[in-house]
Amino acid sequence: ASFSITLHKLDNVTVMIKPRPGFPARCQIRVKNLFRTELKIKSGETVTFAFTCSTPEKYFIMEIQNNIDCVSGPCPFGDVHLYPPGLPRLDRTFIWNVKASTKAGLELKFSTPWLRQIEPGETCPDSVSYNINSSIDLAIVNIGTFCRNGSVSRIKLLGGVIMSLHLPWDSPLTTSGFNIANRASIKRLCIIESILSGESSITLMSPNYPLGFPEDELMTWQFVIPSNMRASVFFHNYSLSNCERKEERVEYYIPGSISNPEVFKLSDSQPANIPGSFNLSLQGCDQDAQNPGILRLLFQVIVQHPQLDENVTHLVDLRKEWNMTVTIHFEGWPSHTPLMSEPICLICKDPRTCDRVLTLVSGAAYKISFLCKDLSRLRITAEKGISCVDLRQCQRKVYSLSVPKVVTQLPIRLHKFIWKLLATDLINIEITSPSLKLQQHVPEKKCNTSYSYGIVSATSETELNVGVFCPGGSIEKIQMRNNVTISLKTFGKGFLNESNHQDLKMSFVPHIKDECIFIVSPNPKDKVYLQTPNWPYGLPPYVSISWHVIVPSKQVARLGFSKDRMGIACETGRAYVNVKEETSGAEETVRREDELLPEPRNMYHNFWVNVSNCKPVDKTQLTLQFWVTFADKQIDLGVILAVVSGAAVLLAIGLTVCCVKKKKKKNQNPMVGVYNDNVNTQVPGKRNLFTKGRKNNESHVYAVIDDAVVYGHLLKESNGSVNPEVDVYRPFDGPVGSLPPSPPPFSFRKDTEHPSNTEEPLPLTDTDHDTYTFAHQTSGQLKDNGDATEKNNGDTSVSLLENKEQDGLVE
Repeated sequence: ASFSITLHKLDNVTVMIKPRPGFPARCQIRVKNLFRTELKIKSGETVTFAFTCSTPEKYFIMEIQNNIDCVSGPCPFGDVHLYPPGLPRLDRTFIWNVKASTKAGLELKFSTPWLRQIEPGETCPDSVSYNINSSIDLAIVNIGTFCRNGSVSRIKLLGGVIMSLHLPWDSPLTTSGFNIANRASIKRLCIIESILSGESSITLMSPNYPLGFPEDELMTWQFVIPSNMRASVFFHNYSLSNCERKEERVEYYIPGSISNPEVFKLSDSQPANIPGSFNLSLQGCDQDAQNPGILRLLFQVIVQHPQLDENVTHLVDLRKEWNMTVTIHFEGWPSHTPLMSEPICLICKDPRTCDRVLTLVSGAAYKISFLCKDLSRLRITAEKGISCVDLRQCQRKVYSLSVPKVVTQLPIRLHKFIWKLLATDLINIEITSPSLKLQQHVPEKKCNTSYSYGIVSATSETELNVGVFCPGGSIEKIQMRNNVTISLKTFGKGFLNESNHQDLKMSFVPHIKDECIFIVSPNPKDKVYLQTPNWPYGLPPYVSISWHVIVPSKQVARLGFSKDRMGIACETGRAYVNVKEETSGAEETVRREDELLPEPRNMYHNFWVNVSNCKPVDKTQLTLQFWVTFADKQIDLGVILAVVSGAAVLLAIGLTVCCVKKKKKKNQNPMVGVYNDNVNTQVPGKRNLFTKGRKNNESHVYAVIDDAVVYGHLLKESNGSVNPEVDVYRPFDGPVGSLPPSPPPFSFRKDTEHPSNTEEPLPLTDTDHDTYTFAHQTSGQLKDNGDATEKNNGDTSVSLLENKEQDGLVE
């Protein structure tokens, strides 16, 4: 198909057809018998042409430039038409370059549906866009790029204007959508008018955005809003230039205000809850010639219906709080920024100071209100700091880690409450939950409460995620060596009902050797799961963690590990698992990273579990989980019968001895011991002449000697009134093992599980004296099943003299 374009000489219009950038020249323009890659048609010319391909829109674009001189001649005011007609269907750009005096103003008035300003790089949904530039002498200022379907109804400019309209090749648009009118000088760069009739939001930018606003310029945005609506202004992005004179600012003219114009810095919170129409002006300054900087602004205006409870205020009294902040914000803050098209919720600390995010600081009282249809879209995040520098002043204080009522009484859901606990190097932190206790959140037993605690122990260099915990478990106490952050996070609306029962407390304690110590007092009916911190990423190198598990007196605990090995390889040092019961003579079970972990075993007393890490090789991490269950202690019927029988035998022997003693006292005169010098007191010279060994004879055991026989003459002289004192052995009943088991140093730990329990008896020599000894019994070695003990029938008695000789060798 061929096209014919005729341009009148007085139209001052130029049409250019150019190759589309980035596309190969697979199509040409044929004019008569000549083939071209581009075509230019000037005023007063008529050109007939055709394309050598069927889809020229893929390879060509068109530009139609119309120059209008309003300085030397009359201006064609009124509707602007798309001229000339009969153009080929190509992507086309119409450009109107209007020259005008700076003593007058030009007004671009847009037909409905008006325009919407977009950011640089953004495209319009229908690919129809307007670009508007102000032309003053030789200076060109980009007012902005706009799409259709918005609220911008008019733009007034000082001096000339360069207006462009871009249409895609398939656009059905046949009119320009605006007209040009003449106006008096506006004495500023431009005025942009926006009509907002209902609930809506508009985003606008300063001229030349994101580049700088012209130096010492002034511009105005006019917002036409019904008087029964409320408008709020938010600055989302701005920067300031370096001023030599004046100050960059924004000014508001609000009809009915007694302080017009209201002046604000760009860094201030901008007015909100404005009733009806208002004007906003941006004023630049004289910039530093050496370092001018950039003044730019992107802001949003939101129009809403008045809220039913806009006059309802809520008192937030933080005067009695210390080192605390309360932030009310939209859901997802700060990581998520809501779309500007989303309904907005505003928090106001006075009728004109509102924002999407409001932070309240301790030491003051606030009366806040909300401009929000749905308060469920708002959240509260609070933070409180507790610190200690001198342990003498902090040690006896117990701090409550519960959410203050000043927060829970607000009609906003608490999202998170954070306690930051800070102390010096030699002061550690202890948290307790005396009544509720804490449950560790593990895959086998997840928390299902309305809130949980995330606990992190950290220094300036390292961070240890202790774990996630919730109320209703078995952990009474956690001691941590570094600064601690505790984050209470809520789930659902149930926290309001459960917030009255919080019992978490903290205190500062002296230095502990482990990174973390858990005190666990389980419910005998529960199966308790415990796992190492930093799950599932593994303990940091050289970190030691301990658990102290309390076993009720009538219960027996069953301890088991969730896997059979630690699952790591050490690059430096050794990793160990230590298990030890808290009772006298208990053996300590030690396992290295290259050994199997202990099989499930019974624990009859309180016990410790310690995990110490090495420096693992790459891609291996120490993660360990164990469980504890409880059962009632089972008493064997045979043991009961044996005990009863033994007691009966002892009672019979006791009665017999008493009768014999009474009979002797009646029938015999008191006798005294007499020394017999004819008795040979030396041991025979040859070994093994005794038919019984020392283990089998009773030569080292005292016989029972009647008091009346040996000390009869003394009793006679004192009429039996003397009560000789006798040494009595009393068992040690003090505390045993209040600290976790100490793992061996990394470079000196033994490879074996236990040292040998068997002591070889010292042989008797020909010159040994037949001395009396005290025998002690060694504890049987614990088996992995916790039930069996190993008996030792050998003679393990060592004489006191031999002990002294050995001590002398040691010294």
